[in-house]
Amino acid sequence: MPVDDFLGIYLRDQLAMGVLWRELARRAQRNNRGTELGVAVGGVAAAIAEDVETFRAIMGRLGVRTDPVKTGLAFGAERLGRLKRNGRLVSYSPLSRFEELEFLAMGIDGKKQLWTTLRDLAGLRERLPDIDFDHLIDRAARQRADLEPFRVRAGADAFATRGPR
Repeated sequence: MPVDDFLGIYLRDQLAMGVLWRELARRAQRNNRGTELGVAVGGVAAAIAEDVETFRAIMGRLGVRTDPVKTGLAFGAERLGRLKRNGRLVSYSPLSRFEELEFLAMGIDGKKQLWTTLRDLAGLRERLPDIDFDHLIDRAARQRADLEPFRVRAGADAFATRGPR
């Protein structure tokens, strides 16, 4: 299998993950609407959506077709993730908030690694010199930093000792 075939597979897999993170960020924004966290997650959600579109454009320029099945499965996986237990029957719980932020942090860290991989290992800095991978990496780092205080606070809230059980 030629290297470009491997790159195509990698890009399609990463696009699916980007769709999953985008949908998770949108859900977190909705769940925290009207709060400081909602505003912060809204900014991150918008940036992730922009990154997904940037990623699609990169794929298009490289002649890599998207895989609607993979992206559809990622979209569906995010929806299925809503069905898991969160410690409350019908309402949003502190654990839900923490897990959303924890998974978003993981996704943003992965996105930073993705941009680095494309720039350094896949040689896209040379193939696509007009794409500012350094900017994309820095933007991911800022997104992660913006969410970190909220993630820490949500974790403390979720795992705080609440007396005898």
